Amino acid sequence: MSRLPVFDLRTRVGLDGWQDRLHRLRQTASASGEAAATVQRIIEDVREHGDAAVVRYMRQWTDPDFTADRIRVMPEELAAAEASLSKPMRDALTRSIEHVRAYQRHILPQPPAPVMIDGAELGMRFTPVDSVGCAVPGGAAVLFSTLIMLAAPAQVAGVPASRISVINPPPTRKGDEPAGDISPLVLATCRLLGIDKVYRIGGAQAIASLAFGTAEVEPVDLIAGPGNVFVQLAKQMVSGVVGTDNGFYGPSEIVTVADASAKPRRVAADLLAQAEHNPGKCFLVTWSRDLIDDIEREMDRMIGSLPRRDAIESALKTESAALLVRDADQAAQVADTIAAEHVNLAVADPSQWLGRLKHGGEFFLGDQTPVAAGDYYAGPSHCLPTGTTARFASGISVYTFLKRSGTVGYPQGMSPRTIADIARLAEAEGLDAHALSVRVRGE
Repeated sequence: MSRLPVFDLRTRVGLDGWQDRLHRLRQTASASGEAAATVQRIIEDVREHGDAAVVRYMRQWTDPDFTADRIRVMPEELAAAEASLSKPMRDALTRSIEHVRAYQRHILPQPPAPVMIDGAELGMRFTPVDSVGCAVPGGAAVLFSTLIMLAAPAQVAGVPASRISVINPPPTRKGDEPAGDISPLVLATCRLLGIDKVYRIGGAQAIASLAFGTAEVEPVDLIAGPGNVFVQLAKQMVSGVVGTDNGFYGPSEIVTVADASAKPRRVAADLLAQAEHNPGKCFLVTWSRDLIDDIEREMDRMIGSLPRRDAIESALKTESAALLVRDADQAAQVADTIAAEHVNLAVADPSQWLGRLKHGGEFFLGDQTPVAAGDYYAGPSHCLPTGTTARFASGISVYTFLKRSGTVGYPQGMSPRTIADIARLAEAEGLDAHALSVRVRGE
């Protein structure tokens, strides 16, 4: 049986188990402990030794025969990957890219009209960063969709494709099997996006190489993207040397709030979809014990046909929970506490429910709306905050790649009162040259 552990939050039964899971969820975004120390050593090593350090770590964790000449993907490899696409796959990728671009164009901020305040014309301008590094995770799944969700918003922001770099490691080599390579689907997606700077590296060493540059890897101004704890900690540690997306986009997670109107099979399918991420984290919140039982039965029926069954069962058993609450108010409180990457509102009136909630990376309205639509196709980026960080962080969007700058102008010059006020304030702080710089405007 592939049942979710059930914690009854109406009473104190199971409260300790739930608190333990919530604590571990929050710890995934913590920069403390042995992982942080390891990442710091890797970053310093790459800063000092460049490609030699990158190769050493790729040999340690990915392929014992990795060499520096494999770091950069050649143009002919990208072209061959694009040529290998079937027409249906090319069409699906093209539509996915256009959907993301269309949504990002829709939300692209426009400079507000200037405002006059006491003789000053004040405005705001938005300008893109010059260059971006997109971190695309490796592992068992081929996440070409993540590349779209990172690069398309950057391009809409105004970052040229020629200034976008992609890091994506080849599969981890096991035993005597031949060395693997980046999926042709990832390389073909790069071509469809017009990107030609692609590197076969991953982990903290790849983040460090994008931050500092090496002989093979060009440095960038901003790094964005999801990844394991080492990637996320590395982004935090190089922040300041480069910009980052300011988010913790780690192991995938979902919270589904469900009422009696929810179709159990749909809810079960969404939970299984997140569990297969290995590790995926799935939380079902409802005030109906019967609904929990119905959803679990549907999960048991479906799981037998899924290739990633072992990963799913492990995630359900150790990382997930069904949370039985008193009523809708407690459900909203619990959902906001989890502050999940994906929040699925499998309720009769999802629009009304949306007003109850403050925290979530992305909200999916109604049980007819699968999270997978956001993962691949709908438009908003699927690179979203995890580990309860949606309490204060946002997902990737066109905003991630834009800088805001205020503008100030006195088209008619500064009035005597304005000069006197500013000079008085500057002198009160002991900054006499500031006061002088204002007074000379009145001469």
